[in-house]
Amino acid sequence: MRTVDGRVAGRRGQATRQKLLDCLSEMLSSSPYRDVKVIDVARRAGTSPATFYQYFPDVESAVLEIADQMASEGAALAELLEGRSWVGRAGWQTAQELVEGFLEFWRANDAILRVIDLGAAEGDKRFAKIRARILNPVISSLADSVAELQSKGRVDKDVNPAAIAGSLVAMLAAVASHQKGFGVKQADLKPNLALLVFLGVTGRKPTR
Repeated sequence: MRTVDGRVAGRRGQATRQKLLDCLSEMLSSSPYRDVKVIDVARRAGTSPATFYQYFPDVESAVLEIADQMASEGAALAELLEGRSWVGRAGWQTAQELVEGFLEFWRANDAILRVIDLGAAEGDKRFAKIRARILNPVISSLADSVAELQSKGRVDKDVNPAAIAGSLVAMLAAVASHQKGFGVKQADLKPNLALLVFLGVTGRKPTR
């Protein structure tokens, strides 16, 4: 790990850098992204703006670092589909666990995901790439599941697996990012969202 000027950061420097990132993450939970200033992050971390600039050229660079770390954790979403069945009760379980995984991931990373969505919506390719790193592996796995069901005659041949998968994942991400604003209890949201996912993948009602 190197500083902005190319020096290798020692153990203490790495700890300081991580503390700055942790403090920034906390601030993003309560303050709009563009209202966060270097001096505020440094003060919260118990250090100086000069120290912040040793590790990051600006707040946006630090935000992208946090987003990159979070995107790596997002690989767990695609793992929810690996080797899973979409047939019968096992398929219903797969849909439920995928929904639960999305909702939990967004709850745990709500602040930084809001920044990523904002940046991507404004056309910032850096944020768009991070969003794609999170969602594309899930889309790919889900499309493979639809294609497999299609090859076995369980899904209509006219269905486009990639289009179905992309639409379902976009729906999951949208609902997960707005789950606090639906006015619907989690106990009701989860099974109904899982139902939509299962119907979208299989074209059938689930066996519960």
